[in-house]
Amino acid sequence: MENKEKFTLGKTNLVLIAIGFIIIVVGFLLMTGSPTELEFNPDIFSHRRITVGPMISFFGFIFIIFAILFKSKSK
Repeated sequence: MENKEKFTLGKTNLVLIAIGFIIIVVGFLLMTGSPTELEFNPDIFSHRRITVGPMISFFGFIFIIFAILFKSKSK
């Protein structure tokens, strides 16, 4: 007899979690600050860094929650 381990999360869930993680990383990359600490860069207050980046990261966290709770239709 084969002893197959049954995981709590299926393959679909793990793929969706990976997609959510990539979305979060993209959001954090959009929020990155100025390249140097020696001079003030007013671009740090841009719309992309203050609004778009956090919204994309938040969507990624919500997507991961959905991915964990997602239940595929069994046959």
